[in-house]
Amino acid sequence: MPHPTDDERIARAEAWLTQDPDPETRAELAAIIALVRAGDAAASADLASRFDDRLAFGTAGLRGEIAAGPNRMNRVLVAQGAAGLAAYLLERASAAGGTGAGGAPSVVVGYDGRRNSRVFAHDVAEVMAGAGVRAVLLPRLLPTPVLAFAVRHLDTSAGVMITASHNPPNDNGMKVYLGGDDGGAQIVAPADAEIAAHISRIAASTAVPDLPRGAVETADESVVDAYVAATAAVASAPTAQPKVVYTAMHGVGWETLQRVLEAAGFAAPALVSAQIEPDARFPTVAFPNPEEPGAMDLAFETARAEGADLVIANDPDADRLAVAIPDPASTDGYRRLTGNEVGLLLGLQVAERVASRAGSTDAGSPRGTLACSIVSSPGSRRSHARTGWTSVRRSPGSSGSHAPPGSCSASRRRSASW
Repeated sequence: MPHPTDDERIARAEAWLTQDPDPETRAELAAIIALVRAGDAAASADLASRFDDRLAFGTAGLRGEIAAGPNRMNRVLVAQGAAGLAAYLLERASAAGGTGAGGAPSVVVGYDGRRNSRVFAHDVAEVMAGAGVRAVLLPRLLPTPVLAFAVRHLDTSAGVMITASHNPPNDNGMKVYLGGDDGGAQIVAPADAEIAAHISRIAASTAVPDLPRGAVETADESVVDAYVAATAAVASAPTAQPKVVYTAMHGVGWETLQRVLEAAGFAAPALVSAQIEPDARFPTVAFPNPEEPGAMDLAFETARAEGADLVIANDPDADRLAVAIPDPASTDGYRRLTGNEVGLLLGLQVAERVASRAGSTDAGSPRGTLACSIVSSPGSRRSHARTGWTSVRRSPGSSGSHAPPGSCSASRRRSASW
């Protein structure tokens, strides 16, 4: 199939301008169009990159650089994604025999501290409400685990989190979670393809200004209070108070984690002050991912000064956790645990809790089981998790609480990382 010409791309771009509600991306695209018309080769390549393809919706939802065009993340893509998800939920409710006793399908929407996160969250909620889905917005920027918890706590049909996790500063995205039998899990096949089909249909048939918008509810702080209480209850009463250093990596983890630690009886950690408040620029790191080289340098520096026994780091939306322990052989003085090591520790805790509930560890008593997943493919015998550990699924027999920001919970059917 031949590639589109510049004239064809310009026509697509001008049609895009008519439906983009964001003055910043409209101005950006208008400037590119002018340069292409003037014969600028770089601008022509840029326009092709934006309009020759479209951001794919998959199990990770949507994610990309914030800019104009269908192959970038912007308010047009967000509105189309919201409309497609709404259509999927309405279709699913209809196939189940109606909307049920609770009325229309429902969605809870959360957002982190990235650029445009709040704007995108309001777009999602308003468009889904206009389509006939009851939409509830979380009260403020919060960690992704709070959103996954809220799907269950509010008993909604789905959840949407506006975040690009640990991506570069100019990226954003939307993750989708399903309620009901899916228990707040991030979407998997075939749901992703079914939602994507609805998005494509709506993008081809309906301009964004023609998508109706509706009234949105805002959840109160009781959702966050419930998350804090449920998460704190997962921890056993501390028998010691290790010296801990914590970094939020310029994300939204600290405010919620602080409350969880206090409720669970743990002493407040020493903070990496330069990284503790949300900052969409991520100014102290090249890449806001705890597993990236150099990302935890400030945390290790603080840990050495404090003589810390433990270093804990979240990524910006606080669904990824890195842990480091003292190691004299390391040049940093600390060694990051691998994802497998963190998973084994958390899995062991789950198993011990199951065993303790039975009141015995005798051979005939119920035991906890630690399931290890081994991925095999041609040329690869097994796959190890890296530094981060992330999950949005509760374990069977658990209290139903979600894991702390950046932590994990065992999965009944699947776990989801991004």
